[in-house]
Amino acid sequence: MKGLKAILGWLRGHLGWHTLGVVASLVIIGIAAVVLYEMLRNIRPAEVLDALTDTDPWRVALAALFVAAAYFTLTFYDWFALRTIGKPHVPYRTAALASFTSYSIGHNIGFSAFTGGTVRYRIYSAHGLGAVDVAKLCFVTGLTFWLGNIAMLGLGITVEPWAASAVDQLPAWINRLIGIGLLAGLAAYVVWVGLKPRRIGVGQGHWTVTLPGWKLTLLQICIGIIDLAFCAAAMYVLMPQTPYIDPIALGVVFISATLLGFASHAPGGLGVFDAAMLVALSQFETEALLGALLLLRLLYYVTPFALALVILGIRELLMSRRKRRIPPPAVSVDPLAEPPVLEPEAAEPAPRRVLNG
Repeated sequence: MKGLKAILGWLRGHLGWHTLGVVASLVIIGIAAVVLYEMLRNIRPAEVLDALTDTDPWRVALAALFVAAAYFTLTFYDWFALRTIGKPHVPYRTAALASFTSYSIGHNIGFSAFTGGTVRYRIYSAHGLGAVDVAKLCFVTGLTFWLGNIAMLGLGITVEPWAASAVDQLPAWINRLIGIGLLAGLAAYVVWVGLKPRRIGVGQGHWTVTLPGWKLTLLQICIGIIDLAFCAAAMYVLMPQTPYIDPIALGVVFISATLLGFASHAPGGLGVFDAAMLVALSQFETEALLGALLLLRLLYYVTPFALALVILGIRELLMSRRKRRIPPPAVSVDPLAEPPVLEPEAAEPAPRRVLNG
């Protein structure tokens, strides 16, 4: 243990936390790329195409409905955060626009904290929010995401610990202890914020965020749970019909794979999420499962990304036209005002004559 602490201390001192995060992301992506290559090198593309075309249209439509419900739930991430940071004047339609576009673009480009924050700032700055306000808003939305994940994972791992074992390769009893620990930690957090107002940040006021109390925290957790439940439901209806898998077990695998993809900062968790799903759900035919994953990517990543780009493009076009139509402010002249007194210019001195001789 001391040796591990010494190594981490040396790495932190010489590389810094940011560099360590980048290295960790690259390691996760590298491992996932190797695993994915080993699993897909013997794939038959024709069978993947058959799996795509054989999926019942009603299943695709139902999955699309679940995806739409998930993105609708995401709009309440921003709506809740705006009220938490004291900006309730921003209307819901603006929160919905900022949430949908920022998450759609952030999910596909990667490094969603930066890319999503940039999109949010572009939209919210029109309502008087500054960079610090957007940073605080992103913190609250991220907190909602993690609280929902902890709740879903804690419940799922406690009920179906073997499903997590398929991802982390730990014994089921250890995973059950992890699930109970997650739920206990979540309960402790709710009690902690309920005892008295909790404020985190730097300095006083401007750089701090007052955390929601216990009642609002429970609402925050519910928002995160509903969002993740809709995403997992979309995956479930696209799954191959045989063999059977319990919805809770699939939810544990799905959320675990999503978190691994999120930690990698790869665009859409590409490669990492897919490798984790293929490894954990090895009981399914690879081609059929790959077809389901491709359909989910089309519905959850590609389609919202294209819509977000179109919406932002139309918004920027309308804003630029509106700016051109607004005439410049007219300069009013008071007819009773005295004309300004102009100071006479100083006369230039006459050039000197230079007499020769």
